[in-house]
Amino acid sequence: MRDTDDAAPTGVTGVATRRFGDGLAVGPDLVGAAEVAVAQALAPLDGIRPDLLVFFVCPGGDGDLEQAERAGARVMELAGARAAVGATAHGVIGDGRGVEQTASVAVWAATLPGTSITPMRLTAQAAEDGTLSVRGMSTPGADATVAMLLADPYSFPVGGLLERMNTAHPGFPLVGGLASAPGGPGGNRLFADGEVLPTGAVGILFGGQAQARTVVSQGCRPIGPPMVVTRTEQNLLLELAGRPALARLREIVGALPAAEQKLALRGLHLGIAMDEYADDHGRGDFLIRAVLGVEQERDAVVVGDVLEVGQTVRFQVRDAAGAEQNLTELLARAVRSGPAQGALLFSCNGRGASMFGPESGGADHDVRVVRASNPDQAVAGFFAAGEIGPVGGRNHLHGFTASVLVFD
Repeated sequence: MRDTDDAAPTGVTGVATRRFGDGLAVGPDLVGAAEVAVAQALAPLDGIRPDLLVFFVCPGGDGDLEQAERAGARVMELAGARAAVGATAHGVIGDGRGVEQTASVAVWAATLPGTSITPMRLTAQAAEDGTLSVRGMSTPGADATVAMLLADPYSFPVGGLLERMNTAHPGFPLVGGLASAPGGPGGNRLFADGEVLPTGAVGILFGGQAQARTVVSQGCRPIGPPMVVTRTEQNLLLELAGRPALARLREIVGALPAAEQKLALRGLHLGIAMDEYADDHGRGDFLIRAVLGVEQERDAVVVGDVLEVGQTVRFQVRDAAGAEQNLTELLARAVRSGPAQGALLFSCNGRGASMFGPESGGADHDVRVVRASNPDQAVAGFFAAGEIGPVGGRNHLHGFTASVLVFD
């Protein structure tokens, strides 16, 4: 993959006070909902022009893209932000709650003094040699701190871009999510600085005095001990610590209580340690990938990623209680220096009500956890078809994850 930088920065913002606002409105009239959500998000800014606007439009179950386009255009028109990006979604987050599969609009606005904000509009084209050329990805400069990316999963090679960035700019974090409106290919829209885009990706490169941190909660907890991969073929896990992988897995699951065994059978995962030289691996040190199945004749486990001999791995399960604990712990680390003032939340469309029942907050769960350290902070986002965020210093595309960009 090749990338070309053709984006220009908006410059360093000059407003003296950092302010954040969020809004969410629901209703079949998406343009009307957009107007309400914008008004809510701008109110805390006290008339100051926002430096950045990030917004999400859920067209509802019928996927009325024409109305979603009008709503997105209305958001950008009303807000008058120096930079604005957005995407269509399965559901949106704002005003302390989440709404899924219902016509709705969520808006997040911020003044970010001393911060350079570079909007990005990315496209992908196939070259003659079969490689993909990505245009529009700004090269992080010396003062760049983080980038946010919103992408259409059907037209943009997110995985390839992340690999390219990991190689060219090691350690530089990207956070965001994949647009998730219903309808399959062609069913999403992206928004950037007054334009409506049917394909590609949009984003923001932050620099200067941007005080932002990333939190990536994969929502899993470990079962069994960490083990070293001793034989593998691509994504086929053959041996763990010198014994057949399937036999190891059966031992681990067999030693669990009955309730835990049922949980493992519903959805088993494998954590891949990002640092082989660490003396101890905590929950946040593993990249989580799904266990796709087994090959009985080879005593092997099929995993949703390529494995290498020598890697340390650990089987994992995912449930609501574990996901809440993981997100709570990671956010607590991120806000040790003081409560966050604003955050952008990219939560998987497999979380929300489908993971957290009414007793756990349903679609409101993740935003409630994010706001726990400061109930007044402005938090907005969406339920994504894939979440982008760094684990172990490398950017990855995740599933069933909450990826958060936290602003001090």
